[in-house]
Amino acid sequence: MSQQLIIGTRGSALALCQAHLIKEELESADPALEVRLKKIKTTGDKITDVPLAKVGGKGLFVKEIEEALLRSEIGLAVHSMKDVPTFLPEGLHLAAITRREDPRDAVISRNGKHLLDLPRGARIGTSSLRRQSQIKHLRPDFEIIPLRGNLDTRIKKVGQEGLDAVVLAAAGLHRMGWQDRITEYLEPDVCLPAIGQGALGLECRIPDKNVNAMLTRFNHPATSRCVRAERALLKRLEGGCQVPIAAYAQIRDEERLVLEGLVASVDGRRIIRDGAAGNPDQPELLGMELAERLLERGADAILREIYQ
Repeated sequence: MSQQLIIGTRGSALALCQAHLIKEELESADPALEVRLKKIKTTGDKITDVPLAKVGGKGLFVKEIEEALLRSEIGLAVHSMKDVPTFLPEGLHLAAITRREDPRDAVISRNGKHLLDLPRGARIGTSSLRRQSQIKHLRPDFEIIPLRGNLDTRIKKVGQEGLDAVVLAAAGLHRMGWQDRITEYLEPDVCLPAIGQGALGLECRIPDKNVNAMLTRFNHPATSRCVRAERALLKRLEGGCQVPIAAYAQIRDEERLVLEGLVASVDGRRIIRDGAAGNPDQPELLGMELAERLLERGADAILREIYQ
């Protein structure tokens, strides 16, 4: 007897690609399972002429999908983890966090030049305040151009609109098979990634035992611990997706969870950055401890200015 599962996803090419990866593995594991995709337009997709930081609110790319889950119109949501707020609606949870793709940011430049080799006053496109602040810290002379639109749309703007380069998540480029377009990867010591960047989150209803059982195969324990540490830091700082907060965790020697975090002013003049290490079995504790350290060092003043 066939069983059906509907996956809710955004309609962008990248979101559909990511949802298809999950769909194919689910159907491969259970030939009796029929999986369909349902495209759902989110607030972030509807408002394309305003920088994300000015739209305000949290969950710009997940809210409508979560509402469809709560109405039982879909049984599973596939999200980019960096878009998922730290507070989930009652009755929903992240049943799995997938193995992380490359978490770094990537540069695609017009003339194949690396970021720091671009001319004075170069125009850099990015949709992220986190990237903007770190790039401005490196090169205050750069002009940052806010970018909206799907991945392919943003890439086309290099050259077309006088941009010298765009900075994007490497994970999305990899999943789309566009690695050959990348000019340069930005290492975390140059541009610390977004919380959860590179990982997918699989969200479903807590009581739905069948779906929860299906999703256990997707959970990658090491990635899950790292992302939980990063999200605990973000939660303590009460940050949204578009606040200049960054964090990246790694498990080293199988027994140490190492976490780096930063809070930056939008203009990049002030960056508070620190790191901490702890028990991989207590990722949330490590994230909260590092958040407190950043606050003590002045991150609280930066965040107050941004929120005001």
